Amino acid sequence: MPKMKSKKAAAKRFKLTGTGKLKRAKAFKSHILTKKSAKTKRNLRQTGYVSETQEKVMKKLLPYL
Repeated sequence: MPKMKSKKAAAKRFKLTGTGKLKRAKAFKSHILTKKSAKTKRNLRQTGYVSETQEKVMKKLLPYL
């Protein structure tokens, strides 16, 4: 049986933490930043985590992560 392939788009966007959670970057940080407050932009710099409901789907896309 051949090895499973990871979805490369997902592999570039998610990292696994030591406890097994999936770490991700937050959205809405790329453009139209003038109307967003400094507080909002500062909070978007922090990493987010994949929700528990989506984690099962993401682990299927990334079998070797």
